[in-house]
This record gives sequence, structure tokens and C-alpha cells, in this order.
Amino acid sequence: MFSVDLIKKLMWVGAYKKFTVLLNLVMVATLRNILFLFVLAGCTAQKAGESVYQKTISLDTINVSAAYSAPYQPSETRAFDLLHTKLDVRFDWNKQHLNGKAELQLKPYFYPVKTLILDAKGFDLHAVALQNNGCLTALKYDYDGLELAIELDKNYSKNDSLKIYIEYTAKPNDLIVSGDNAIASGKGLYFIDPLNQDPEKPSQIWTQGETESSSCWFPTIDIPSEKMTQEISITVKEKYLTLSNGALIYQAENGDGTRTDVWAMNKQHAPYLAMIAVGDFSVIEDLWRDSIAVNYYVERKYAPHAMQIFGETPEMLECFSSILGVDYPWVKYHQIVVRDYVSGAMENTSAVVHGGFVQQTAREMIDENNEDIISHELFHHWFGDLVTCESWANLPLNESFATYGEYIWREHRHGRESADYHLQEMLNNYIYESKSYQEDLIRYYFDDKEELFDRHTYSKGGCILHMLRKEVGDLAFYSSLEHYLTKHAYQSVEVHDLRIAFEEVTGRDLNWFFNQWFLASGHPILLINHEYVDSTKTQSIIIEQKQTRENTPIYHLPITVDIYVNGRVQKESLLVSERYNSFSFDVSQKPDLVNVDAEKMLLCEKNEKKSTQEWSFQYYNTPLYLDRFEAIVALGKKARKDSLAAKVVLSALNDPFWKIRLIAIKSLEPVIGLYETQIKLDLISLASSDVNSSVRSKAIVMLAQEFKGDDLKALFIKGTKDSSYLVLEESLTALATIDQTLALEYCASYEGEKNIGVIETICYLYSLHGDDGHSDFFVSSAEKITGYTRISFINDYEFYLTQNRSFSVVNQGVEVIKEMGINGGNKYVSRFAKQSLENLNNEYKRRQQVLNKKIGTLNSDENISSKDLQIMRIEEAELKEVVSKISLAYSDVMKHLK
Repeated sequence: MFSVDLIKKLMWVGAYKKFTVLLNLVMVATLRNILFLFVLAGCTAQKAGESVYQKTISLDTINVSAAYSAPYQPSETRAFDLLHTKLDVRFDWNKQHLNGKAELQLKPYFYPVKTLILDAKGFDLHAVALQNNGCLTALKYDYDGLELAIELDKNYSKNDSLKIYIEYTAKPNDLIVSGDNAIASGKGLYFIDPLNQDPEKPSQIWTQGETESSSCWFPTIDIPSEKMTQEISITVKEKYLTLSNGALIYQAENGDGTRTDVWAMNKQHAPYLAMIAVGDFSVIEDLWRDSIAVNYYVERKYAPHAMQIFGETPEMLECFSSILGVDYPWVKYHQIVVRDYVSGAMENTSAVVHGGFVQQTAREMIDENNEDIISHELFHHWFGDLVTCESWANLPLNESFATYGEYIWREHRHGRESADYHLQEMLNNYIYESKSYQEDLIRYYFDDKEELFDRHTYSKGGCILHMLRKEVGDLAFYSSLEHYLTKHAYQSVEVHDLRIAFEEVTGRDLNWFFNQWFLASGHPILLINHEYVDSTKTQSIIIEQKQTRENTPIYHLPITVDIYVNGRVQKESLLVSERYNSFSFDVSQKPDLVNVDAEKMLLCEKNEKKSTQEWSFQYYNTPLYLDRFEAIVALGKKARKDSLAAKVVLSALNDPFWKIRLIAIKSLEPVIGLYETQIKLDLISLASSDVNSSVRSKAIVMLAQEFKGDDLKALFIKGTKDSSYLVLEESLTALATIDQTLALEYCASYEGEKNIGVIETICYLYSLHGDDGHSDFFVSSAEKITGYTRISFINDYEFYLTQNRSFSVVNQGVEVIKEMGINGGNKYVSRFAKQSLENLNNEYKRRQQVLNKKIGTLNSDENISSKDLQIMRIEEAELKEVVSKISLAYSDVMKHLK
């Protein structure tokens, strides 16, 4: 699963958020891609750089009792083995029900048993029977709405098998469910606009099984250690297409306007990976190795863009199959995009579901694409689908691998610099979350399995796998993965299976690595110092582990060091295994640079002291993106008082990798006064012609922030015509700093634009500079804004309504915010709407008090006319009505949240 919170992409996707600080008229952040962090890390709304999922465990006070205050969560006991599931499903669109018939083939796992327990959430049961040679024998059962306990006709041994027939109605909307970091809701089966009432939304049905929600639409043993084959017959109106796991083996028109599609999955997978989808889609056909169908299901208007969205998939299949030594193991690989999806994406075996944000136009893909999400879900088909975590405690065996699959694909397709940049994002995501809480990667102690979909599982796990690769070497790493996948194909595993597979291939004991990284919490915090002694021609390196010891180990860290001396690189290997570690090396002269962790592979926080000359040498002479990144960040902090540092930062504006250019722009502020003319020219050049839209847009932001004058107006106007939406958005915002009237005219010309980022930017600018005439745009935009993008919209709308607006405009806006709070689609939007209404209520109560006080004072003023008093009393009545309306709206949203 791709979590929309954890990976910033997933903070999600396709829009650029502009939040304002209400009383300061300051734009405090432009957040791209709100959905993880993801990512990494599920669908949670976040402030910039803030994790919604937090535990109040300080790093200074973390201890074993805090880490394991939650209960131990054992693997599920397996009384039965589910061999095959056969379903016949039809839909009541009006009631949003699924009418199903299920045939389950099972056998006792080991011990004799007479009672079968199935997961079946929120069903109406119509028949429960034993099926034998086509005959049905009714069975007694107990059902509590969640579990179905069936009393069998006899004791069954492990040598016996049996078939159970169940006829039922699934009613997902009647379930009381909750979501998690990766999934906004857990009711399993979803009807989208079932009555075709929304002209902007297609009617669809789709499912979401992870973690244990497949049992919301068919009876099963809903645990990740279970494996089954399946056959699903889906009867729908002829106008709809269907998709499910496996191959489409049969289709028949029924003569009544319906058609039945039969999908068969003849290889075992976990029940949570079962899926169905129904709707009106365009299907774009692709192929891998001339035999594996690779189809893309999208809304019709996105059909022309489908190949650009998904077209790398066959190459990804080839990349992963080749590098893993295990060919893609399933009969097809289809991807479908659905509306109102409750997660980022889901790795349903051979039939991946993506959220609607994946559908982009060619212009939108200039700023970002969704390759990481697509590669993530595909890599799951080895790690998660072919080999599945035995329990949710072992979830990193699914999600950490899928996250690292993103790195592998980037490395293959775009080179190591792109991959290392992504690795850096993973590390930063985890480190930020670690400030709130730290947990073992493999967690056997937790309150709710849904907690596990966090940045530890995704981002930290991905970084750990990268370290494991560097520890054993590429050949051993991929050979071990091939062995692991082959040995455990179509089985469930726990972390020790992974360790043993690596040990069997490498011949090495790796308990030390797995114990400190997979089975312990925290990470190293390193203080690194260097010292050269000229009299002895000795270079010393001192590395101290500064992490707290109470619940974090002293790490065993094999690392490489590159010592640059007189044009040559002296490579050394170190083992950091104590709290205080000192190493000495003979050198011919004072080194130009000592580069600790030369591979830049450590998952750690570090403080390394280097001179400006050393950082400068590192920027110009070391091979990796992360080397240059560290250097520019360090030099940027010195640039104000150090001319060499400033010159290196300026030269980095021409770095071959876009992220370095972006960091260099961000580092310019302290030195603009020293190199004003040069910097302005460089920024204008970047804004006009850099190949990367993020760099162009950041250059425009910096120009607007640091340079004033009409001479930039033409550049900003040109930016509004850029092919990139991101550059367009920042150009509009920049233009408003020079000429508000002209900026508003350009905003008006783009009011018909459908891109969410552009709509948000216009709302932001109207909130700062607009008048009552712009109210209609807010109202119409509310219908276009979806998902977490509603949060920044509410923020802008609230500020707009606190300006000098007519009471009718305020009343209209309050209704819009209330509607979002009640029908916004997730609890975070609702909470934000509640807060916004509370802020508005406080503001208009304050105005009410000021007016009342003024009226009271003027009542005793003999010079005030009765007409003026009458006008103020009318305003007083209208203001009272506004406050009442806001209060009622606030109460309605509060009731919804409860």
C-alpha cells in the first residue's frame, strides 16, 4: 500500500498548497502533494513538516516501559486453512448493498476441529450450509456481526476437507469503522455516486481489503498468513466494466441488460489482496514480454494521458524481474484509477487500485509524476503478494521492501543521484517522525495494527534495506532476495526468514544487523571530529555515539571513509561499535578532506565539523549527490560571513542536479546584499530557462521575496504562461507583490482552470486582495476541491471572510465551510472546518462586542443623529444573525465529529 501521509508525495498529490497565517497576511508554506506522509509515510492531513500520528514520548525520556506499554500481539492461531474462495456477487446500487454467494473450501490446519470461525463483518445471513456433492446441509451457527461461528456436522481432521456455502448481504455503510495512517476508512466495499446524482463524478464500486476489511464484503479468514485461490463472478449492468484478480475466464450477457464476468486466480494469495472494481472506464492495453497483459483503467477524459501516466510499467516489470532473478509471477498486471479512494494505492494481486490523484494531464506531469507510487505497488507483487508478512507485526517485510523498490526503480531509470535524493527523503521522513516517537521496526507490541502504517515501516525500513545492501554488497543482496522469494513463494514469512535467507546465501551471521535495526528502536546520533597531526603525519577520526542508551542500542556500524590527499583517494574501512571510537591513519600530508560514510548510506543523525575549505573541496571533488548536498547546506550557513562559502553556493546554481540548484537558491538570502546584481541575473536566468519546473518556480519566489521593482513584472507575466502549473502559480503570487490589480486580472483569466493548484493559488490571492465580487469563485471552487486540498481552501476562505465582507457573503461562506466539515470525506478536513468556524465565531463575536460598546457610548451622545444610530442598530441585528449562523454551523460540524 502506498500511504499518502508518509511519503511527501503523498502529502498528496497533484496540488500545491498555500497556507496563510491569518492575521499576518503571510504565506507560510507551499505544500506539494498533500495526501503520507505519505509515506511515507497514510492519508493524514499535516501541517508542513508535522506528523499527524504522534505519541508523546520524548527522546530524552524514552524507556522500555514506554516502548512496550502496548500489549503483545501474537500471530493469529490457525485452526483452518482456507484453500479456495468462490464468490458470486451482485449489487443493489440503491441500497449500496452487495448480494453474495460464497463457497469456501477449507481443511483443518493441524488439530481436529468441529467449529469453524469466519470473519464476516456486518452481514445479513440468508443461508449457511455444508456443501457435499452438490447438496446443501444447513448448519447451526452463532453470529455477532463480526465473526461467524459455524457448528460443523462432525470433527474434521487435517486429512479432511470441506466446503461451506454462505448466502449473504454485505451492507458496508452500516458498519462502524475507523481508518489509519494509510487508509481513511475501513469498510471494505465502496459505492461512489451510486444513484448517478453528481454530474462531476462517475458511478463506481471498488474494494479495499488491507488490513482486514475483505471480510466486509465476503466471508473469509481475514488474516495475512492465510493464502487462497479464488474465483469471482461479478454481475453488473452491461455498460460497466469489471476488474478483479487473476484472469478473465468467462463473460456472458444475461439478456436482462446485465453481464456476468468471471475472474479466476489460480495462484495463492492473502484474502486482504482480493479485489473487485466496477465502473465506466477506458482501458488502454499494454504488454510485457509479448505475453503478460498490462492494462490501464482510467476515466475516459484521461485516456489520452494513460500511456504517459503508466507507460513505464512494462520497463518496471523487466527491471524488477531481472534484478530479483524471479520473473513477475502473476497472470497479468492491470492498474485502475478510482474516485474517492481511501488510500494512496493498493497492491491487490495483479489488479492495483490507485487514487484519483494519479490521473494527470501531460501539463500536470511536468511538475510531478507518480512513478514512485507505480513502482511501489508493482514491487509489492514480489514483497507482499508473492511473499506476505505472516502477521501485521512483520508489516515491514511488505512495506519497507515496496518503499525500497522505489529506490531501485529510480536508480535503474534515472540514475543514482535521483535514487539517493529519494533515499534522503525517506531518511528525513523517518527522522522527523522519530522526534515524536521511536518504535522497533518489527513491532510485536501495539494497540492497533493500523498504527503500523507509519514512517518507521515505510521510510526507516527502506533506509535499513539500503544499509543491508551496502553491508553485504549488491551481488549478495540480490542473490539473497532471489533465494528468499524462491524459498517462500506463495507463503507467509516473518523477519527471521529474511535473515536466514541472507545468512544461507552469504555464509555470514547477521543477527547483529537484524537485532539493532529490525528489532530495536531509535537510530545512531553521531558526533564526528577529525584531527591532523603534522609531526607524525597522522589523521585521526573520532566518532561518538550520542543517542540515549535507555532504549536505543550502541550500534555496530561498519562504514567506509575516503581520505583525499594530494589528488588521490585513500579508502579505509572502520567499525564503529563503542560509544567513543577513535581511529588513526598514516597519510603523506594534511588531507584536503576526510569523508566519513563515503557511501552516504547510514541511517543516522550526524554532526560533523569541517572547515569552509573542506566543505568546498567536498562539493567540487566527491562523487555523490549527497556529498554535494551536505556541502551546500553547510556552506549556506556560513555564506553571510565567508566569501568562499558564498562563491560555492553561487556556483551551485549551475549544478547538474536540480535539487542542488534548488538548495542553492534557498541558501542565497544571507548573501544577496553582497552579490545583488549577480544573484538577480542568475535568478532571472533560472526562472526563465531552467529545465526543472521546481527550480524555475523557486527562482521566481526568491526574486519576488528579495527584489522589488517593475523591471521584474515582465518576467512574472511570462511565468503565468509557463507550461508548468507550479511556475504559473508562483508567478501569479509574485506578480501580486508588484501589481495587485494586474495580478487579480490574471487570476480572473484563469478562473476556468481545472488544476487544483491554480484554483488554490487564486483563492489565496483573492483572500488577500479580493473583494465581495470574488465570493462566487470561492463557492464554485468548493465543488472542485477534493480530499486534503480542502484544508488549505478552508484556511484561505476563512481569511477572506474575516476581511470587510458583506454579511450575505459571510453567511454564504459559513455554509460552504460547514458543508465541507460534514461531507469533506475525512476527519481531518472536518476538524479543520470546525476550527475555522470557531475562529470565525470568535472574530464576529469580537466585532459584535465592539459595535455594542460603540452603540452604548453613542446613545448618550446628544450630537449623534437618530439615522446614524438606526444604521448601526441594523448592522447590530445583521451581525447578531451572522454570529448565530456561525454558531449553528459550528454545532453541526461538532455533532458530525462526535
